[in-house]
Amino acid sequence: MKNALILWLLLFSPTASIAQKNPAGSRPNIIVLLVDDVGYSDIGCYGGEIKTPNLDRLAANGVRMTQVYNSARCCPTRASLLTGLQPHQVGLGHMVGSGVPKGNIGYNGFRSDNNLTIAEALKSAGYFTAMSGKWHIEPGNPIGRGFDEYYGMLGGFGSCWNPKLYKRLPEGRPERTYEEGEFYATDAITDYAMDFTDKAKQSNNPFFLYLAYNAPHFPLHAPKAETDKYFDYYKRGWDKIRAERYERMKKLGVLEMNPIPELSKRGEVPGSNRIDTPYPLPAWDTLSTEKQLDLARRMAIYAGMLDRLDQNVGRLLDHLKQQNQLDNTLIIFLSDNGGCAEWTENGFDGGSGLKYKVHTGAELDGMGLAGTYHHYGTGWANVSNTPFNSYKHYAHEGGISTPFIMYWPAGINQKNKIDHRPGHITDIMATCLAVAGVTYPATYTDRKLLPLEGMSLVPVMQGKPTPDRTICVEHEGNRMIRQGDWKLVSANYKANRWELYNIKNDRSEQHDLATQQPDRVRMMAAQYDKWAADRNVVDWDLISPFKGKKITESIEK
Repeated sequence: MKNALILWLLLFSPTASIAQKNPAGSRPNIIVLLVDDVGYSDIGCYGGEIKTPNLDRLAANGVRMTQVYNSARCCPTRASLLTGLQPHQVGLGHMVGSGVPKGNIGYNGFRSDNNLTIAEALKSAGYFTAMSGKWHIEPGNPIGRGFDEYYGMLGGFGSCWNPKLYKRLPEGRPERTYEEGEFYATDAITDYAMDFTDKAKQSNNPFFLYLAYNAPHFPLHAPKAETDKYFDYYKRGWDKIRAERYERMKKLGVLEMNPIPELSKRGEVPGSNRIDTPYPLPAWDTLSTEKQLDLARRMAIYAGMLDRLDQNVGRLLDHLKQQNQLDNTLIIFLSDNGGCAEWTENGFDGGSGLKYKVHTGAELDGMGLAGTYHHYGTGWANVSNTPFNSYKHYAHEGGISTPFIMYWPAGINQKNKIDHRPGHITDIMATCLAVAGVTYPATYTDRKLLPLEGMSLVPVMQGKPTPDRTICVEHEGNRMIRQGDWKLVSANYKANRWELYNIKNDRSEQHDLATQQPDRVRMMAAQYDKWAADRNVVDWDLISPFKGKKITESIEK
């Protein structure tokens, strides 16, 4: 009788088009592990000096991809990751509460009429679904979009020390308690993630866990012991550390192109929306001793946050191993955008319009603790994105290139494999459905769905060929189109002028070929324009809430 009821539900429920191809016993658990504002070279297996042995372990026993693109910023990437569609298609072409005028359907908030989330698709196919971490997609919350369980921060950023900013849903579910001074967000997010895997095991169903840490996004907060581990190291400055990262990356093979990409020039502080004039980052040795110490402390906090995050990844891996679930768990690791160069006079360092302050003495020692609010600045973002140009927000490689690891002992027989094929975050939905044996439906609860934009990365796991593809990204007028080895890209603070690069020969975008190949520029620009028009992208100059406002104020100036 029970089996007949299950069969009836599969055949006649509103989601019957989501078909299970694999028997329940062979379906893997799936974890999408998203970190916040981590640059391409920050973790150890991509060349960074920050201690990340657990993420490195995933890479050593899985596949690292070197050319996967995100959507340049928090909300758009999260919406795209969860739906397999472009952010503008689901209403999040910009940020939640962005101030974009109403009526622009690509920017009015998270739609539910034309898409479904990975959680909705897998839940309908019998998966236990849970999320722990940063949501930052509105309107709505994880429970309304297919998740059985949730704990975390619904908004975009806030203190890692304040438990009141983190919410348990559905309301009334059991909550953990933390002694005064014991709470730290990264630890708590992992605590709940482990609770959710326990609950999944009790249900005897495979699980989908979206584990979205808010670290190491500003405000920079880390236990003092974690920060102290790195302080002396970063006193050496961004020029030396960036050069050392570049050499490690070459040895690791994560830059293995033909030829190996150049180390881009020391970056610049970008202007905002063509109002502010960009200016070069200074050499470290030209800064005062006081400013060097303050900046080194900031980067040490950032490193401490990422170190502590990696320790928590280790806790989760050990927990899954104890449950005998690790071998049949697919883990996909990535970052939502490149390193963050945001540093403004109106709130990103101190809040309430406070200008940047050089900290000394006891204040320096207390940076990163409860009650402080810091960012690491453009110079360190330039290090995070080694060897690339630009930062979060922008469509140059430094803004949209993510470290990307796939780990699945039972399903990936290639260990320590590095793959240089292009990919995009829309591929995550297609990949999750493929390994779960679930077909993406044309309709869901009587609403017609847009077809997926991404493709399954299972062939990458298996070392098999994939078709050529075109990849486009747009955020705040920063835009790109990638076709084969060619990339056409522009930045809003550079007057939206198209630049053309051969990525195979010049991944770090040092040699603009636009004037030498005007026909290719025109052809690719026309293809980008069609892509944009078909996906609700609007000219940013017409809708920008920042138009005419000077907002850049940098520590390094």
